[in-house]
Amino acid sequence: MRALWDYMMSVSLVNAIQFAGTFAFAVSGIRLAAAKKFDWFGAFVVGFVTAIGGGTIRDLLLDTTPFWMLHPEYMLCTVLALVTVIVFSKQLVRLNTPFFIFDTVGLALFVVAGMEKTVLLGYPFWVAIVMGTITGVAGGILRDVFINEIPLIFRKEIYALPCVIGGIAYAVCYRLHVNGVACEIISVFVILAIRILAVKYRWGLPTL
Repeated sequence: MRALWDYMMSVSLVNAIQFAGTFAFAVSGIRLAAAKKFDWFGAFVVGFVTAIGGGTIRDLLLDTTPFWMLHPEYMLCTVLALVTVIVFSKQLVRLNTPFFIFDTVGLALFVVAGMEKTVLLGYPFWVAIVMGTITGVAGGILRDVFINEIPLIFRKEIYALPCVIGGIAYAVCYRLHVNGVACEIISVFVILAIRILAVKYRWGLPTL
């Protein structure tokens, strides 16, 4: 009974994290679409693809039904994100800081959600780290393609590497029998810290 309760709590936590990440990524996508003068429907499409793109690819690779097809609230979450951008358009569209915050928070939350789901399905941690990274970055790649920009992951700026390091931190904490919630918080903190420091100090990988 205890094991069943822990499993149910883990699933609920994954859904909560995924919902928060969906909202954050949807806002980031809609904000960029607004800056490109997309109409409301076009902005919604960009926001929705940004929010569900990584998770969809992850679920297809894990041979499970994409999460948003089973829970319509994720589409409603994108509608809420669209309304948020419309209401606070002056603050969000013209400033880079809110976009960076929403994009970074969505990135961190999606990495954790992707890893949690992969582990719950019984895959080893190296697969979980890969799936977590895909969950975090793939939606942003699709977003940038839709708005005709070079995907952020392919630029010199560090974007995917924090996901990998955060995933490793999660795996290490899990192996050390750290509480599940603490593992997630530590992983999110590591991703946020590296991403913010990388932008602030212009860290980047060597180019070929």
